[in-house]
Amino acid sequence: MLLIDTRESDTIDKALKKYKKKYEKAGILRELRARQTFTKKSVKRRGEVLKAAYIQTLRRAEQA
Repeated sequence: MLLIDTRESDTIDKALKKYKKKYEKAGILRELRARQTFTKKSVKRRGEVLKAAYIQTLRRAEQA
C-alpha cells in the first residue's frame, strides 16, 4: 500500500502527481506484468545478456 504525505495546502493534482511517481518507483505495474506469464531463468538471463551487450555498443559508439 502506498501512503502519500500531503500538506493541507496541496491540491489534488499535486497529490496525484506524488502518487503516480511513487507508484512507478515501486514497480508495481512492472511486477504485475512479469507475474502474468512464466519466464524460464535461462530466458531471463539471455535477455539480460543481450541488453547489456546492446548498452555496451551504445556506449562505445558514444565514445567514438
